[in-house]
Amino acid sequence: MESDSNIFKIFDLNGKTAIVTGASSGLGISFTEALAEAGADVVICARREDKLIENANRISGYTKRKIIPVKADLRNETDILNVVNIAEEKFGKINILVNNAGSAIAGSSLDLKKEDWQKVLDVDISAVFLLSKYVISSMIKNNASGSIINIASIYGLFGDIIPAAPYYASKGAVVNLTRAMAVEFANKKIRINAIAPGFFPSEMTGSLLSDEAVLEHITQRTPFGRIGNPNELKGAAVFLASDASSYITGHILPVDGGWSAV
Repeated sequence: MESDSNIFKIFDLNGKTAIVTGASSGLGISFTEALAEAGADVVICARREDKLIENANRISGYTKRKIIPVKADLRNETDILNVVNIAEEKFGKINILVNNAGSAIAGSSLDLKKEDWQKVLDVDISAVFLLSKYVISSMIKNNASGSIINIASIYGLFGDIIPAAPYYASKGAVVNLTRAMAVEFANKKIRINAIAPGFFPSEMTGSLLSDEAVLEHITQRTPFGRIGNPNELKGAAVFLASDASSYITGHILPVDGGWSAV
């Protein structure tokens, strides 16, 4: 029984506090649920305040954890800093950051405008850097060893026939930013890893997955022969957030049904 209690303990997030970005819909909801179910209190942020409040009430209702919704546009550095400040004010420290918010624009590179490119990079990589910077500063100031989980993508590791150059570029940047900052802050006992999801149903992927030809390409390309269920990301998030991964940093964890093995 003692060994059982120890293995469960290292996955336990009781007493931990987290920030999850992009938590108004999609995978951000799954990550928030996972952390709260494991015992963490969570600040969630996104642009749609009504959705945030709805999600916060539902998740706190069944987990009995504190879920604090904060409206924020992550293209705005002032909003980013406000999220971090509120997390500190509410909980005193930050142990976990999940950089989940993302943006994507599909289409031929020849048809994309500079503002299309910039919008994706502002959310998918610049906000990841800035949030990490401010959260790491908070962790160091409060002597709170912590875990940052960046949400990359298999499209940060591979190319594909679906044209979306800004998304591929930004997620590739997330992969190497993860490695660079992991090395830089390892001596501060701050772990920085990334999850690289395959295809999961979300608002971002809705139009792609509704195209039968695209869906067939994805399922044929994936050894499991299907897209993922958002609940299948929860274990990876809790693992990387918890002491179960205490000697892991700079790692990119694909959760992709085998896509990266082909």
